[in-house]
Amino acid sequence: MTAIWRIFYRCYCLMSRLKRWERRRFTRAGLMVLGGLIATGMTGLDTENTVAYQAVIPLMLLLAVAAAFSWFFRARFSATRLLPRFGTVGRPLNYRLVVQNLTRKPQRGLTALEDLVDLRPSLHEWMAAWRAAQKRVRSFRVSRPQRAFSVKHATARETPVPPVPPLQDTEVNLQLTPLRRGVLRFAGVTLARPDPFGLFRAFVTMSVPQSVLILPKRYPLPPLALPGTLEYQEGGVALASSVGRSDEFVALRDYRPGDPVRHIHWRSWAKAGKPVVKEFEDEFFVRHALVLDTFAEEAQEEMFEEAVSVAASFACAIPTQESLLDLLFVGPQSYCFTAGRGLAHTDQMLEILASVRACGHQPFQALEHLVLSHVSLVSGCICVLVAWDEQRRQFIAKLKRLGVPVLVLVVVAPGEDQELDPGPMRAEPGRFHVLEAGRIEEGLARLK
Repeated sequence: MTAIWRIFYRCYCLMSRLKRWERRRFTRAGLMVLGGLIATGMTGLDTENTVAYQAVIPLMLLLAVAAAFSWFFRARFSATRLLPRFGTVGRPLNYRLVVQNLTRKPQRGLTALEDLVDLRPSLHEWMAAWRAAQKRVRSFRVSRPQRAFSVKHATARETPVPPVPPLQDTEVNLQLTPLRRGVLRFAGVTLARPDPFGLFRAFVTMSVPQSVLILPKRYPLPPLALPGTLEYQEGGVALASSVGRSDEFVALRDYRPGDPVRHIHWRSWAKAGKPVVKEFEDEFFVRHALVLDTFAEEAQEEMFEEAVSVAASFACAIPTQESLLDLLFVGPQSYCFTAGRGLAHTDQMLEILASVRACGHQPFQALEHLVLSHVSLVSGCICVLVAWDEQRRQFIAKLKRLGVPVLVLVVVAPGEDQELDPGPMRAEPGRFHVLEAGRIEEGLARLK
């Protein structure tokens, strides 16, 4: 069975390469001529009842002559790509490309094409995507086109390049739209020029390896009354900022074992003859935990990506100037990242979410243990889940028994939003929301 899958996978790789080569090499007019050649070749097999076969030779010669002109394009160029620091899934990424003509002849009629690193899925990933797609088809839950076999990480425009004078450079404004979060890698830049018939393009490819981090897609959120209230934070804001204590000075007191040396009041020690330290005021502020469920199965890839986007939306919406936000999730190990009040900024949390991956080798109890060990520090929890099974219901029930205010968001496949029982959240229906993949923005708009 594995041998058959391997054959199918190789055919898939071959067809995807052939399709990419065809789209890049042929212009629109060239694709029309190529299509005409294939059509006349198929219909012209019956030479007694049709004359379509007479067009095969002229069309074939036309394409052959057009392709022959590509051998005469031997210009030399250099290119520099000026990229921003970040991009966002689904939003156009605009940047500049500086093209320098290294020949003594002007170059005209050029088109700039981006060469992205080929991140075609492995055999295992391809088989998993196939099974997930077949499962959706058998369950009659495919309500819109799926991208199970998409190898594209971005769609890039073909941009005309202005005429480049000899030994000079010109600047081109390029645009692409990222389709997936994570690191988008560029391999090089290709400059294409069509033949005199405008059918086939000659290429000059330059190696310009670069990368840009693509942040998760974010959705707008309505004004929210998030769970939790002001809580006493031992050590104040500065302790949360890994400094030690609040900056609000209150009084002097005798030294106690464990007090930071930097808080010693040296003048008072000199007068009293014993260690004296400065005491600072402890503070009250809101601290939320944003819990991301990374325990997604192969068939839940779409739901997991939407869950990451929902978490990113909350990371941007929660005002961290006057509060703290702890991002909790499990990957190769358990992670807790804190933003706000002098700690990391929202951009850093989005960078983390851009790189998070589904966790398939650890039990869900790893996330439960992480959150329960951290829950005494927070005012409330926002839980973004990719399923609503017995394990997750018990996890939420434990948080409820500990008296922690909880907001539960469950991302489900299309068509499953009416099938979930709130379980431990039945008494608080306003804190339990089901978000259907593909309609996340609509579901988030109903939050209160």
